[in-house]
Amino acid sequence: MNYAERIVTGPAVRSGKPCIQGTRITVYDILEYLAGGMTEDEILRDFPSLSRDDIRAALQFVAARERKLAASTAG
Repeated sequence: MNYAERIVTGPAVRSGKPCIQGTRITVYDILEYLAGGMTEDEILRDFPSLSRDDIRAALQFVAARERKLAASTAG
């Protein structure tokens, strides 16, 4: 899966934060729910507009961003 197909940014939605396409749910919202102990099933129950692939795309997005950050500070 290509996370770029599911994660979008735009100044008119949540101040340009990366969101799941078609929603106002940010990547960071999903990470906070997971870090707070919610399971994927709980998130999907609370936010029926999301799919498991959306949650995975959020994780892939953050992993890619972290890799870029690590590469830019290495050396």
